[in-house]
Amino acid sequence: MRVLFASLGSVGHTYPLIPLAIAVRDAGHEVHWAAGEEVHPPLATLGLRPFRPADAFYEIYAEDLAPELDRLRPDLVVHEWGLPGAAIAAQRAGIPGLWHGFGRMIPPGIGLQLPDTAVPRRPHLDICPPSLQDKDFLTAGDRIELRPVPFSFPDGAPAVDRGARRLVYLTLGTAFGTAALLTTAIKGLARLSVTVVVAAGRVPPEELGAVPAGVTVSSWVPQAQLLPRAGVVVHHGGSGTTLGALAAGVPQLLLPQGADQFANADAVTEAGAGLQLRSAEVTADAIASHVRALLAGDGFRDAAGEIAAEIARMPSPAEVARRLPDYA
Repeated sequence: MRVLFASLGSVGHTYPLIPLAIAVRDAGHEVHWAAGEEVHPPLATLGLRPFRPADAFYEIYAEDLAPELDRLRPDLVVHEWGLPGAAIAAQRAGIPGLWHGFGRMIPPGIGLQLPDTAVPRRPHLDICPPSLQDKDFLTAGDRIELRPVPFSFPDGAPAVDRGARRLVYLTLGTAFGTAALLTTAIKGLARLSVTVVVAAGRVPPEELGAVPAGVTVSSWVPQAQLLPRAGVVVHHGGSGTTLGALAAGVPQLLLPQGADQFANADAVTEAGAGLQLRSAEVTADAIASHVRALLAGDGFRDAAGEIAAEIARMPSPAEVARRLPDYA
């Protein structure tokens, strides 16, 4: 079977699909990937045959993908929620397709078209644990549960000597981070007896200036390997980090900045697995106080552990990959 994956050209929209693509590849199927060039290096390293449709940079429109579908003639197209154009192109070409989620169902008003308004009645690969998923979405349409598996390459892990100090991981993702917010968070965390690992993302580390002892700053860290070691994750509320921390059973402090992050923060706090601070509430004192509460409160870790157990019970990428020929 030949399977075409398609995603927006960003880490946040591409990485959630990679575990299933690897499982499909390992099951002996031929995998190709349509995306902007920014995400080609990791996809190529994994043997997932990335290519750039037409002049696509970030978005892919139906007209961009149509000639590639004629060329490849895939048996199945797996298109993420941010790419209604890929779904439309597959439908026009008469090729079966599956939506692949990246978290909770897309809330309205965040700049992404809701999937079923573009192409109705296509099954959804849903990586959000049911207890956190939008309740209306759970009862509508054809959902295929798929365990969220955090993905990152293991290279480049910062050398951290934890000793007796607890580890706090701080990231604001690749799209919304600012030097001012990172600096405020670092200032607050430095007041605690913790080791802090910072993934600066889009912010050049030199813009943060000198950081306190016990704080390590890198542009990027292998998040999937770091999360299980953390006592608390402080982050922006992106779906990848939110689900990764939940899969590891780690409490979270969410500082939502935009897109679906506010809905993610609400879902985590309502589940008792974390706390949140909205922009007007964010100060170094507030961050220190909230992280101190997360480290001290067993209830947060217990709630996160329950969701981690729920995630572990969801079908693995390998299990779902074995079922994909049924949808082709």
